Order: sequence, then structure tokens, then C-alpha cells
Amino acid sequence: MRKAFISPSKYVQGENELLNLGYYVSTFGKSALLIAHPADVARVKDKLDSTLDKYNVTFIESGFMGECSRQEVSRLQEIATANGCDCIVGLGGGKAIDAAKCVAQGEALIICPTIAATDAPTSHSAVLYTPEGAFDDYAYFKQSPSVVLVDTTVIANAPTRFLVSGMGDALSTYFEARATSRSYSRVNAGLPNGVREGQCAPAVGTNAAIALATLCYEMLLKDGAKAKAACDENQVTQALENIIETNILLSGLGFESGGLAAAHAIHDGLTILEGTHHYYHGEKVAFGTIAQLVLENAPTEELHQVLDFCLAVGLPVCLADIGVDHISQEELMEVAAKACILEESIHSMPFPVTVEQVAAAIAAADRIGSQYKAEVK
Repeated sequence: MRKAFISPSKYVQGENELLNLGYYVSTFGKSALLIAHPADVARVKDKLDSTLDKYNVTFIESGFMGECSRQEVSRLQEIATANGCDCIVGLGGGKAIDAAKCVAQGEALIICPTIAATDAPTSHSAVLYTPEGAFDDYAYFKQSPSVVLVDTTVIANAPTRFLVSGMGDALSTYFEARATSRSYSRVNAGLPNGVREGQCAPAVGTNAAIALATLCYEMLLKDGAKAKAACDENQVTQALENIIETNILLSGLGFESGGLAAAHAIHDGLTILEGTHHYYHGEKVAFGTIAQLVLENAPTEELHQVLDFCLAVGLPVCLADIGVDHISQEELMEVAAKACILEESIHSMPFPVTVEQVAAAIAAADRIGSQYKAEVK
């Protein structure tokens, strides 16, 4: 049986760690193309100026336009080439990070997340959009970032909702990796960029990936609520450090080497509902996780543990919590149908899944979450 594990070359996390960014740039050369939204640059300008002086390196400003589109990637690549940049730095949220991945093409890439809202920083994939912001395609690269550098002081000073959303994304990691492992489904790590199934033998997740996914869930239960309290006060505590590592590293390695299943597919289905558009990825994934547990008829104790965690940190437990106050049977079937398209990760569940089953699981999860929330109050 072929197994695969994928990860960044280096992961470094700590308070004021951006002050050491220049060192990592210097390991590649003297200059880096900085891909970041102007607002994110402004938030950390003092640290960027300090690290440039300390390590005698240069940042080439990219004027990132905020959208990871093919046109923007091409423009940024031209700037990097024209200035002879030795590496690429992606600083900020998801779109700046994805744009940096696309520009670097798997070479000499440093990722500096300023929020812990998703597990994307460690991965070797990116999402492309049109210039107008509509989904275009997924991109995969030959390797993950060379360095992921996380400044916990910066993340502690970002809105707490980002951290909580990251916990929602991380919440699915264990349950999806468990399902994928039970079905022996292929995970992303198995196919190099540009290689189609049939040219390269499929790979399943490793024991290491399952162990990291399990630790991811354990850390959420142990420190999630305490980390939220610390972030509310813009303070770095050990609990916050642990949850930042959980949201970014444990969840990132767990999903990419352990696999996705129903939770993320149901998230994708939910995006067709207008009401969900104002909610973050991880918030919708949290509800998708509850729906996955209903779909697989998980033990009641496990389901209640997940509901208790979500309520403790402020994650959604029902459709109303993600902007859907009413859903018709027709809309429910449309969501389920999108979640069940051939390419979706829901087919990594360890049993055949139908559109009707998914629709029933979403409806039941909504009812269970609503009732549980009311009882707790």
C-alpha cells in the first residue's frame, strides 16, 4: 500500500517572530517580493522595517490588488523576474497567501499568516479566482512552502472571530481524517502536480497524519475556550499559542496528509445559499462537521462533545447560525447535490453516500443543533 505525507520544510511560531523574517529571506538571497494587502503591511510595518535593517535584505513592494487571479499572478511574476527577487513572501490572509504560492510555484516561498482563520498556510495548494472574485480553479504545486513563519503577537491582535473560524476549520480535521482512513481513500499528497490518477499510484494517509489529526481535536477541546478569552484581550498565552499551532500546523498537516471527507463537501454545498455568504469558511465547516457526524451516525456522546465545544467558543451549531433562517426542501436537495458531485471529498466516507442521505443529515443536524442550543441556554 502506497502512503504519503506532505508538509512545509520549516514551521516557526512565536511572539514577534516577524522580526526574524529577514533571516529567512537571507537564506535565499538578498531580496524578496512581498505580496500583502496594504492594510496588512501597515499593521506590521515597524517589524518589517526592523527586520530589513537587521538582516540587510530588501522587500520589493508588489502592490497586491487583493484578488488571487491568473492576471494578478502573472503581473506579480513579472515584477519578481524584473527585480531578480530571490524568494517570495506571502503575508496576510488567504488570498495573499494563495497568490504568493502561485507566484512561487513551489520554490523559495515564505508564508507569514496574520490571522489563524484557516489551515491553508502549510499546504501546497491554492484557490484561483476571477478578477471579479468568482471561483476559477484550484492550483497544486510540487511542494509546500519552504518556511511558514507565524507571529503570535500579530494574530493575538487580530479580531477574535478569525481565530474562532480557524477552530471551526480545525474541528473537522480529525473526523474527516478518520473517515478517510477507514475507507482507505486517496489523499492529496498522493498525486504530484500535473499527474493524473493512472499515471501515479494513489496514496493513502499515514499513521502520522492520523496522530496529528487526533492531537488537533484534543487541543481544541483542551485550550479552545481559553485561547478565545486570551484573543479577546489581545494577549498571547500558552493556550493561544497552542490553538494557533492547532489551527495552522496540526490542522494543515492533518487535512492534507489525512484527507477531507463530508464536512468540507457539505461546506461547499452550503455556499450556494445566499445567507451563508457573510460567514467565514471555518464557521460553515463547523456545521458541516456536525452534519458529517449525523451522516455517519456517530455516538451521541461524541456529537454532544462537538456541540458543547462549538457553543463554548461561539461556532455555529445550526443553519440559522450561518445565516439560513429557513431552507426549502428544494434548496436542501440542491445543497446536498452540490456536496455529492463526483469530484467532492464526501466520497471519501467509508460507505456509499447519496444526495438523499446528505439532505437528511443536514436537516437532522440543523434540528439537533437548534434543540441542543436551546436546552443549554
